Amino acid sequence: MTGRARHIAGHAAEDTVARAYQSRGVQILERRWRSAAGEIDLIARDGDTFVFVEVKQRQNTADAAHAIRPEQWARIGRAAEIYVYENHGPAPRNMRFDAAFLDSHGNLDIVENAAEF
Repeated sequence: MTGRARHIAGHAAEDTVARAYQSRGVQILERRWRSAAGEIDLIARDGDTFVFVEVKQRQNTADAAHAIRPEQWARIGRAAEIYVYENHGPAPRNMRFDAAFLDSHGNLDIVENAAEF
């Protein structure tokens, strides 16, 4: 798959995941939000909780799940702290870190609280 094709597939996967969250009543706040610490695929709000979602698409959901490394979660955690501070102030906020795994057939597996900090 070329770089352009991967880029398009990544956007399509994020769209699928965003629709799944929205169907649950979760508000999508940002897509592909970038900071000095890195990028967060989706940022959402579920009630009073900020949800930071890492989206992975692979041939199957098991491969997608293995594609997220601990270093990536650490980067996402740092980026999430920056997002909350810059956009909502220094007060403590409820945060949740989810992973969304999509396979080549469009099957989606969302794991809430996939990482904790």
